[in-house]
Amino acid sequence: MAMTYGPKRLAVGAHYGWRDFLVQRMSGVYLGLYTVVLLLDVLLTSGPMDHAKWVGIFTPQWMKFLTFVAILAVIWHAWVGMLSIWYDYAKPTGLRLLIHTLTAVWLLGCAGWAVQVLWQL
Repeated sequence: MAMTYGPKRLAVGAHYGWRDFLVQRMSGVYLGLYTVVLLLDVLLTSGPMDHAKWVGIFTPQWMKFLTFVAILAVIWHAWVGMLSIWYDYAKPTGLRLLIHTLTAVWLLGCAGWAVQVLWQL
């Protein structure tokens, strides 16, 4: 019988959420830093904020790159968070699979739309 307590407990594959913990923290830190950069960019823009100035903030390739990474961070952050919610509250395996699939489709659609807006494809 497998030991379920102590230093010799059986811990196969799950890693007890360590990767998810790191993803949530790293993506959160990146999104916080991105927000500071975006706020500084907005605050340092002189004159009233209109559509042309807003577009001008996102025109440089470095800002598009930072924004693209922020989009990926939001998607990954949301994925890990939603998986935790679905594992906690959706107990039937078939329902959980359906909800995971719908979540993945929704998040990929949001990512595609965000990239389309960012690069105006």
